[in-house]
Amino acid sequence: MKKFYALLILALGCMSYSYAQVTVSGAVLSDLEKIPVPGVSVYIKGEPKGAVTTDFDGNFKIKANQNEGVLVFSYVGFKTKEVSFSGNQKLDVLLTEEVSTLNEVVVVGYGIQKRSDVTGAIASVKSENFNKGVVANAGQLIQGKVAGVNVTAASGEPGASQDIIIRGVGSLRSGTTPLYVVDGFALDNSNNGVASNPLNFINPQDIESIEVLKDASASAIYGSRAANGVIVITTKKGSKGRTQINLSMTSGFSTLANKVDVFSADEFRKQVAAVNGTLLDGGANTDWQDELTRTGVSQNVNFSMSGGTEKSTYAASLGVDNQEGVLRNSDLKRYSGRLNLNQKALNDKFNVAFNLTATKLDNSRPDARGIVGNMLTMNPTDAVYVNGEPNVNLSNDILNPLISERIYSDETNNNRILANIAPSYEFIKGLTYKFNLGVDYSMSERDIQVLPYTSATNTTLGSLNNIVTNNNNILYENTLTYNFSTQVHNFTVLAGQSYQKIQVSQKGYNLSGFPDNGVEPKNQIETASERTTQASYAVENELQSFFGRLNYGYDNKYLLTATMRADGSSKFGKNNKYGYFPSVALGWNITKEDFLNDSETVNNLKLRASWGQTGSQEIPSKITKASYTESNTGNDTYPLDPSAIDLGGYPYGSIYTRLANPNIQWEVSTQTNIGLDFSLFNNRLSGTVDYFNKVSENILLEVAPVDPIQPTSKYWTNIPNMEIQNNGIEIALDYSSDKTKDFSYSIGGNISFTDNKVENSPYKILTTGGAQGGGQSGATINGVLNGQPIGSFYMLDFTGIGPDGLNQFADTNNDGVIQDNDRIVAGSALPDYIYAFYLNFKYKNFDLGVNFNGAGGNKIYNHVAMTSFNRGQLANSFNTTDRASEFLNEASTNSNTVSTRYLEDGSFLRLNNATLGYNISPKTIGLDNVMDNLRLTLTAQNLFVITKYSGYDPEINTGTSVGDIQSFGIDYFSYPRSRTVLLGLNVAF
Repeated sequence: MKKFYALLILALGCMSYSYAQVTVSGAVLSDLEKIPVPGVSVYIKGEPKGAVTTDFDGNFKIKANQNEGVLVFSYVGFKTKEVSFSGNQKLDVLLTEEVSTLNEVVVVGYGIQKRSDVTGAIASVKSENFNKGVVANAGQLIQGKVAGVNVTAASGEPGASQDIIIRGVGSLRSGTTPLYVVDGFALDNSNNGVASNPLNFINPQDIESIEVLKDASASAIYGSRAANGVIVITTKKGSKGRTQINLSMTSGFSTLANKVDVFSADEFRKQVAAVNGTLLDGGANTDWQDELTRTGVSQNVNFSMSGGTEKSTYAASLGVDNQEGVLRNSDLKRYSGRLNLNQKALNDKFNVAFNLTATKLDNSRPDARGIVGNMLTMNPTDAVYVNGEPNVNLSNDILNPLISERIYSDETNNNRILANIAPSYEFIKGLTYKFNLGVDYSMSERDIQVLPYTSATNTTLGSLNNIVTNNNNILYENTLTYNFSTQVHNFTVLAGQSYQKIQVSQKGYNLSGFPDNGVEPKNQIETASERTTQASYAVENELQSFFGRLNYGYDNKYLLTATMRADGSSKFGKNNKYGYFPSVALGWNITKEDFLNDSETVNNLKLRASWGQTGSQEIPSKITKASYTESNTGNDTYPLDPSAIDLGGYPYGSIYTRLANPNIQWEVSTQTNIGLDFSLFNNRLSGTVDYFNKVSENILLEVAPVDPIQPTSKYWTNIPNMEIQNNGIEIALDYSSDKTKDFSYSIGGNISFTDNKVENSPYKILTTGGAQGGGQSGATINGVLNGQPIGSFYMLDFTGIGPDGLNQFADTNNDGVIQDNDRIVAGSALPDYIYAFYLNFKYKNFDLGVNFNGAGGNKIYNHVAMTSFNRGQLANSFNTTDRASEFLNEASTNSNTVSTRYLEDGSFLRLNNATLGYNISPKTIGLDNVMDNLRLTLTAQNLFVITKYSGYDPEINTGTSVGDIQSFGIDYFSYPRSRTVLLGLNVAF
């Protein structure tokens, strides 16, 4: 009997073993196009840990521990599907795509919404549509991708700072920087000690989507920090039932994209003789633009993992990015790590989201302005090397730039952690409380040093400038959200409170006079012989906020959004601590009406209208409070000691450096918007059209007092009645062909027209850009004038060279004398329109995508030409372009006066990037059991630019501010842009 039971148990075991070997396989296709869907998560219901993913051809194979069960198929953009199986079976599964982008979820302030429910002007760019190539920060990802958003890099330097202008420049003092929100955490726009772009700390490959909140309805929930718009960055999260490992590697090669056409050695010899100059002929033939640039090599490696269950999901990544610029000693190295977790408990009522980003950033920067100046002006007959060593006997006693490169360094090390944890609990159905605690900590140390150097003609003592910066940003938020709906009514109510404290401190010192002993100055600070200068500061700012929002929908046709935020900032005086920022928006889903409900042509038609106010608090700290210093000069002291014989014996007196002004108010931007969203022909053609009008008031500036008898030369105040007006039109269109064909394509683009104007300014001109060097230092180039756009060029109108060989200018007021009052407004640095378009093609496993962007109607002041490309420079054996010989009768002593002579057209069209990709099916190379997908890419950036501008690049934004008012459109020896070719490999496991 015992033997019988033993045999029975053995038989049952064999049966169970046979059931464990059940294998289900098959293919997953899209239901409409009948094309394979790779990357679909397939798992047995209740056992998500055993998930597999479909390969490039949509095939899957999964083993089951039971003879029967249910398979779950899920993928982003498709409806999740469950299919029963029995025994060893082969299945053909069709997945249904989401109806359209109307069901796409977009991130808004403190929440998410379906695209069909959005009433504000919100643009969303997903990761698959980002710009490709060597990319250092989020701004580069969306350049040209959003109508009304002008992204302009300061230079061609790796990770260069950017101006991101959303719907025109709306402030003078606070610049154009929008508010950045990363995974629900609002970043601080103040100093973090990094000279390059502060957004470089975020690994672009970690970003899932970027939303741009353009109108006041969308951005007013952020109140006092949203006057320049809001950019919401969402990093990648894990998905339940889907485990994925990705490895991507790229290598790029960058070269100088464009050369300025300066004279060659032979041309130079002829031209110096032609102007009766003094030729210093070194006997060589040198192209200094070639000698002082290099092929920059860039590498990027990124490893990521993601997955999850019904209760928890995770996403983690590690990235290493090393970018070299085309100038030597120009490098950006980033080491990044990210961890995003989400955990559910208590019957899914309790949820915890955790986001962590940690970055180490090393940034080396050359003396770009000096190098670029040398590249363009050095004598091309001078030899670079003599007997294998850098030539130390150059024309005009110039220090060989190769030596300058060796002795100069500017290195910044930045460590940054951004983390937030957000637990939430659903008390009753639809009512959820959420607490968000976050910290953004940044510590930077920057060393700018020059090694001591001595030659027969040059002596450098050696110097060190050390700067240490700490930025600590802490955020506490409490929100309560209630969702409820009836048959036709749908409500979402949000109420919240926020507190944010930002502490910034900086310490620095300057030393000089170091011994030439082979030790870097930063490693022997005690040996400095020259006087030490040192400085430090610390500020603490607090922002206390209360906000609420109501979203209401009736029958999915009629939509209402109303928001209110009250912000209290420590930056403002006691009489105006709080600002209030309301908004309201309406939406009408016209396609839900009976007359369009069954239309086969019009798939979506929605009309939007909004009004709202936002503010700007990006002003210096403490400006509402009085400030003092000590002085014993002039009338600041009195000889209390009769024996005092000079000021050294006089006592110090206290004097004002800043007057108190407790009445300073917020800058307020009021914006109205009317928009239309549409989708036609089975959603193949879609687009948006928006009209906006934005008016900024209470403009805050530091100005000279009207009354000359004042204890300070300047004071901070709101300028009464002064306005900055921006209005314009934005249009975006996209079209996709039939994806069921072997060959498919999509095209699209956007264009926006913006009219910027300053009204009711009491000042003749507020200078925003001034000349530097060349005997013209401080001369106004552009500024703010009443009735004109910001950045208007205000200068004399050049009419030619007179019989005396000197400049001639238009006598605009006909008084017979050329003076400052003859200056004219000769255009603006701000473009009248910006545009972009793309073309994507796909043929079987090949795909090609190209992206163009451009601007028009703007001017650029070529400060390089004014300073360097003139007859006097050429006569003294400095290189120039043919500008120097444009007028045969021009005198070599003619001055380089600020005028329209150096004002050029800044319009351009750029092929921003192009990517050719090939997807290799792992099955064809016998690796289908190892990986899910293998992709090769070839990307080219900045392939060509069509422009009339004679400088390195028309995308200019290196102007320095004057009196803290931002400058635009002046080329001060900008770091040249590169052309890059990038090879990429992506493997999905």
